[in-house]
Amino acid sequence: MLFMIFCEDKPNSMELRMQTRPAHLDYIQPLVNESRLLCAGPTPFYDPENTGKLGVSGSLIIAEFDSLQEAQDWAANDPYALAGLFSSVIVKPYLVVLPK
Repeated sequence: MLFMIFCEDKPNSMELRMQTRPAHLDYIQPLVNESRLLCAGPTPFYDPENTGKLGVSGSLIIAEFDSLQEAQDWAANDPYALAGLFSSVIVKPYLVVLPK
């Protein structure tokens, strides 16, 4: 089943995000290799007056896991989470409706 993992960064944490990014990407790679990753990426701040220099407010990952507990455990062991980057993490089941 697919699960979405939505993470909000703590304020002023861009330096920690960038330091931890290589380990985070390495952690995600097995999901890619096993064709379990639907999508993953950062959620930028939105400021129409400052396009291109927005920074990041968090992350979204949608991937296949066998259970909610497996998805929660995976999220808890993400290097970003272990480094203390996130102020909150939400893990929920996700259903793709479109495109078919």
